[in-house]
Amino acid sequence: MSLAGRVVLVTGASSGIGHATALAFAQRGATLVGVARRRERLEALAEACRGHGGEALALAADLGEPGAAERVVAETVARFGRLDVLVNNAAISKHKHLYRTRVEEAEQVLRVNFLACVWATFAAVPVMLRGGGGTIVNVSSIAAQVVPPRESLYAASKAALDAFTHGLWSDLEGSGIHAGLVTVGPIDTEIWDTLEEPSPYRGRRHPPEVVARAILEMVEKRRYELTVPRASPSLVAARWIRRLFPGLLRASLRRMDPVPPALVSAARERAQKGLRLGEEVDRDPS
Repeated sequence: MSLAGRVVLVTGASSGIGHATALAFAQRGATLVGVARRRERLEALAEACRGHGGEALALAADLGEPGAAERVVAETVARFGRLDVLVNNAAISKHKHLYRTRVEEAEQVLRVNFLACVWATFAAVPVMLRGGGGTIVNVSSIAAQVVPPRESLYAASKAALDAFTHGLWSDLEGSGIHAGLVTVGPIDTEIWDTLEEPSPYRGRRHPPEVVARAILEMVEKRRYELTVPRASPSLVAARWIRRLFPGLLRASLRRMDPVPPALVSAARERAQKGLRLGEEVDRDPS
């Protein structure tokens, strides 16, 4: 698939993977629509994309709000008359122990990380059907397969995205619409700065450009599933240990980030008072 003149919508485009992906598409001659909450950063991105000779549009939106995804797809079509590629990349982190998390936070994570992708896809598919085809790329995480401590909600949102994409492979057969899943490992983005509790991970963080290249390959060569970084020993090992030695994996994760006894005691005390999870914040963040 040649990208010259194609209309590409990238969510979460103000930084990190989305920003790198938007620039990569623009460099291939695509018309770029960038979506995120930070308008100033989007405008700067759009200007950078225009510097490569193509058109670009910045659309500020909170995709966790119902109707926002449908609106940005409609604005894209109203401006350019078509939509050829949708990259569902927008996501928020949730690195926080269950005992400290309110159920409303779970809803927010699922809205942004999963439902926004569903809403955007449902809006894009009719447009692509009218245009004769297109590509939908969903950006997931290795956390959906090997769940780190304190990331049950984030991992659940990405696991839902994985299953949704797998279903699209069957449901979109014969339509001319291709769906692909990019699973990423530790990438050096702003998401690390938004963690609510410290992460024990001290390994390498890969540049977002490696993900952008995988997304381009998925669109141009109609790949179904790619993992980034490719052939990473740690990712390969984690997957195989999960499959063959799940008990060993659980023990390793417990050693990596053990649950402090004081945290359990504090949670039990709150439960005895009839409080919900997350209604009070523990003073000791360890």
